Amino acid sequence: MLHLIDGDFASNNGGWGFAASTGVDPQPYFRVFNPLLQSEKFDAEGEYIRKWVPELKDVVGKAIHDPYGRGAGKVAEKAGYPKPIVEHKMARERALARYKEGIGRETANVGGGVHN
Repeated sequence: MLHLIDGDFASNNGGWGFAASTGVDPQPYFRVFNPLLQSEKFDAEGEYIRKWVPELKDVVGKAIHDPYGRGAGKVAEKAGYPKPIVEHKMARERALARYKEGIGRETANVGGGVHN
């Protein structure tokens, strides 16, 4: 916590524990958060994005959450906002497949050692 600019014990432990499903209420499945859905759900008007991503301040409506996917690509590109480098659906499927593959193994090589 000493090295975190925004270190807050409750927020960090609660947030990280929830996201990683390692707290007192772990989920029996893999959660892969969709940044677009999280943005729409918790910042519907895009206030946070407009404040901290000045390249998108002129994007109107819900396009703020996904400018290239919702018709505001020209505005975003003109302002110097980069195109997406990750296609979420494909990345999610790949991650889940790799986790499933890893779960099926009896041992894993972690940190140079073999653990059962």
